[in-house]
Amino acid sequence: MKIVVCMKQTPSKDSILRTSADGAGLDLSQTEFETNEPDSYALEEALRLKDEHSAEVVAITAGAANTTTAIRDALAKGADRGILIEDDLFAGVAEPLATATALAVAIRKESPDLVLTGLQSDDVGFGQTGVVLAELLGLPHATLIVELRTDGATLDVKRELEAGWFQRLQLPLPALLTIQSGINKPRYATLMGIKKAKKKPLDRLPLGELDAAVSPGLVVQRLYAPTKQKTGTLLTGTPAEQAAQLLTKLREAKVL
Repeated sequence: MKIVVCMKQTPSKDSILRTSADGAGLDLSQTEFETNEPDSYALEEALRLKDEHSAEVVAITAGAANTTTAIRDALAKGADRGILIEDDLFAGVAEPLATATALAVAIRKESPDLVLTGLQSDDVGFGQTGVVLAELLGLPHATLIVELRTDGATLDVKRELEAGWFQRLQLPLPALLTIQSGINKPRYATLMGIKKAKKKPLDRLPLGELDAAVSPGLVVQRLYAPTKQKTGTLLTGTPAEQAAQLLTKLREAKVL
């Protein structure tokens, strides 16, 4: 069994984010990066299946030349190989269709039995790359997976729905799943694992060498922090008068 896990590196949670000079993105030149947390749960599921079925786990990501944090982390935890699709197109706010298109070309060449992704990314949170990727690959898919079992031919999964409801499904392999955060407890990389990761293969695939027509379907024109306002209005008068004033204010704000 071969399992491909889609990974992403995102700015660390304690990073101070600043807009770029052109105002259309973020200046990430001094930013520390870490593995996108939802992807850690997808990786852990892949590693558990590896232990059960002697599977090969391949971690893949799309990013600039220095986008190796998530891949190295995956290799240190137990993934067998890494693939980096290199292009500055993915260095900023890469939208789902462009990312999925590039990933699909590289993944199709691997012919995996199972593709796993995290539910969404911590930085932009589109939550669409996995399902778009499944459509491009022509694979059956399911989202929000909180339980996963396989006999090597089919998948038995449990999906989280709204209002505390769940759904159980059976899918044929190959398939794609997006993993819900909290499905497991991701392992830490051991010192031995970190040492072994340095010797594991990491294939760099320039986007220009892939037969993929990738063009962003979403263009960010301006990125800015919302204006902070600390103005307030003190209501005076009797309780009935204050209630009337509040009602007027809510209607002016079109809340009511």
